[in-house]
Amino acid sequence: MENDKGKDTVAALGGVSKRYGKVEALRGVDLGVVRGEVLALLGPNGAGKTTAVKLLLGLLAADAGTVSVFGGDPRQPAQRARTGVMLQVGRVPDTLRVRELVEMFSGYYPRPLPIAETIAAAGLEGLERRLFGQLSGGQKQRLLFGLALCGDPDLLVLDEPTLGLDVEARRALWERVRAVAQRGKSVLLTTHYLAEADALAHRIVVMSQGRIVAEGTPAEVKAGSAGKLVRCRSSVSPDEARQIPGVAAARHDGVVLELTTGAAEDVLRHLLARDATLTDLEVSSAGLEQAFLALTKGASQ
Repeated sequence: MENDKGKDTVAALGGVSKRYGKVEALRGVDLGVVRGEVLALLGPNGAGKTTAVKLLLGLLAADAGTVSVFGGDPRQPAQRARTGVMLQVGRVPDTLRVRELVEMFSGYYPRPLPIAETIAAAGLEGLERRLFGQLSGGQKQRLLFGLALCGDPDLLVLDEPTLGLDVEARRALWERVRAVAQRGKSVLLTTHYLAEADALAHRIVVMSQGRIVAEGTPAEVKAGSAGKLVRCRSSVSPDEARQIPGVAAARHDGVVLELTTGAAEDVLRHLLARDATLTDLEVSSAGLEQAFLALTKGASQ
């Protein structure tokens, strides 16, 4: 598969389908990661994100379609040597020290980063002699990021990389990811933090029920799918609001009713007909969270 950047595509799924028994995890998915971009892959649980990532890493085989990384099979050593991976389920021995782990993982790659640079990029200065088992949850997460980065990969795959990090550590990791892309490397990011995708990604792909339901820049995804956000205090419940034509999503945010819609004026007329006493009405452009909810409406969360 090629996109409009043609030869700049470093990893791709072309018409890929994958089934687990009766469950169709991917349904003819076309996905490309372009050189120098951060691509955020979003979707509710069960959307197919993990399957797509595992296919690109050579951890699964497709039932139909093609999988390519750097023009070849992702299971081959040449492709793996150019790929760095941070998975949620990543584990390393508790009894090895931080520096030992960085040195060991760096040895797997032909041209790794200097050890000190990897440790600095992961924010682990002063922890070099600490055993992995003695690290806090956030420190372990930072080390796993460093191990994904240490080989100076051309494709960096990050699965929920900031899970468990405090705000300062999360922002520092964001800066490192931006620096990787600025050097012409590619980053494939999966995250449940929609603000993270909005802040980092050059392009967003939203998946739902094994298919891609939206693709574009963060601004394009927000503009093309969500429309307006309506907030008010009302006696109308979210369940009632969902019956109004044009309402893509409805929920309570504290005592405030929040609706996502592409036709705010029509929705407001229906809403006022049901509750003429509603107050504190606000209408604004919807954000990525509202776009995501609208795009994945009806999907398993």
